[in-house]
Amino acid sequence: MTMNKKAILLVEDNPDDEELTLRGLRTNNIANDIVVAHDGVEALEYLFGTGPHANRNLAEQPALILLDLKLPRLDGLEVLRRIRADDHTRLLPVVILTSSKEERDLVESYQLGANSYVRKPVDFNQFCEAAKQLGLYWLVLNEVVS
Repeated sequence: MTMNKKAILLVEDNPDDEELTLRGLRTNNIANDIVVAHDGVEALEYLFGTGPHANRNLAEQPALILLDLKLPRLDGLEVLRRIRADDHTRLLPVVILTSSKEERDLVESYQLGANSYVRKPVDFNQFCEAAKQLGLYWLVLNEVVS
């Protein structure tokens, strides 16, 4: 797959889901660097260049953010709210990748500006197919503002 080589920001607190996502992306030859944040605070520190990421070049934002909703310290909906509230991150593609089956999470995610909402498949093969489709669309086909 030829694709945008910018990093993918994976925001995921569950180690099993993190590994499943990483394996799913690698299985589908998605070669982008993957930055993992284990909670909402870490994600925002990375995106806004604060805390341990204070020296990060903010001109190099991720090509895609895969955001779980159920996170410690700061949940995914609040992370999304803050991403959309800032001029430097407002247009970044954000895909909610969650196991939540709550209708209100789906509705609120879109109201806050999520680009897509994907429920995590339980089966590894289904998950690999979902990762393939996400990579194909968001990293190859989708046109983004530079």
